Amino acid sequence: MPASTPNRPRIAVLADSDTRWKWGALTAHRIAPGQSMETGPRESAQVGPALDGFLLRGRATPTPRQLEEVGVRADSLREVTAVEFLRTMTEESYDVLVLALVGGGVQAMLHGLARVWRNRTSRPVVVTGYVGVVYEKLADGLLLRHGADLVLANSRQDADRFRAVYEGVGADATSVTEVALPFLGGASYEGEHDPYTVVFAAQPSVPESRKDRTYLLNRLVQHARRHPEREVLLKLRSMPGEHTTHIEELPYQKLVQRLDPPANFRLVYGNMGEVLDRTDLLVTVSSTAALESLHRRIPTVVLTDLGVREALGNHHFVGSGCLASWDQLDAGHRPAPDEEWVARQGVVADGSYESAFDAARERIAKLLDRPGGLPPLAPYYTPVTAPGYLPGILARHHLGPDGTPLPGAPAADKEPGPVRQIVRRAARGAYRHGVQRVAPVIRRMGEL
Repeated sequence: MPASTPNRPRIAVLADSDTRWKWGALTAHRIAPGQSMETGPRESAQVGPALDGFLLRGRATPTPRQLEEVGVRADSLREVTAVEFLRTMTEESYDVLVLALVGGGVQAMLHGLARVWRNRTSRPVVVTGYVGVVYEKLADGLLLRHGADLVLANSRQDADRFRAVYEGVGADATSVTEVALPFLGGASYEGEHDPYTVVFAAQPSVPESRKDRTYLLNRLVQHARRHPEREVLLKLRSMPGEHTTHIEELPYQKLVQRLDPPANFRLVYGNMGEVLDRTDLLVTVSSTAALESLHRRIPTVVLTDLGVREALGNHHFVGSGCLASWDQLDAGHRPAPDEEWVARQGVVADGSYESAFDAARERIAKLLDRPGGLPPLAPYYTPVTAPGYLPGILARHHLGPDGTPLPGAPAADKEPGPVRQIVRRAARGAYRHGVQRVAPVIRRMGEL
């Protein structure tokens, strides 16, 4: 260690969904030691870091279409179980490991890695963080990520909050490192397109109810009818049957089948950056796409129609100057973002984005050059500090309280055979059916 050449650091990314793969892979390019922001993630693999991708097997494992939509190149990419990934980490040498997982997954891997690396004199720098806006489970998610060498905060505001949580429980807060969202970029907005294009960025789980989702869809269609000269796009995250980071019980694709939208209304998929290239007005409830849009200075609206509530996540945008309703938009209102608020969110529309990851790269370089190597991983949660919580977190990933694989833990030593593939597809299909069909019925029965 390091096993890479000075010009091409070696990085591994472990992700459990399409959005976290996007965040993890793009972050890997941004923080690679010796790299610069000019080394784009879509450039030749020979220019950026040597990137090995690992997809943690589960309900949200990305499909080939979702991976293609992300568009980030990797030198290798394969699906693994937690146990196989830990074994790979004993066999391969990396400079940096990015854990792009839900909080419980990060905690399980930290304990598993602490066990498999306990007799090593050197190990990779372990990095983790959040895909986007952190508006719920702040303490829970942060403490589950404690123990990584770097816990990335996407903004100055998040960095302050993260440190306050760690210091408040007596945990080491030096791992908190301010960066920015890794997928920001693209050309700044220079004026209206022809046709003028309105994009609604949908979210899989916000809002949740059929009533609220139908309301938003109806208002979008009504806007298209009122403005036949405009192109009105519903930007969707996934195809029917695909899973993302969040569960989608009521896909907009199904809801729109009951309507008769005008010709200037369309459903679109694909890379969000490419959609923003032709956007004149970005509308959402609380999607991270709003931050991408603000970064490019595209007129951006966060809807208040369903209230400004923590459950919706749009409370995060209080003070942004972007809050507005469909009635206001239909009347021609265009919010003006508050520049101070925008600056605190890591959006850095002022052009300083090129230096947003400098601190992380410098910190990683210092850790890799640390005399005697890195100290053992030391998460805040241990069998002593959280005996009633930690074992359950680890067990979900088939690990015991000390990070050792439990008896019967699934592995992936070889590609699954035809029968195993059929069973896996059937299991995922049953899960999707339960989420999208059975669960809503049970919920409605409970409301009777």
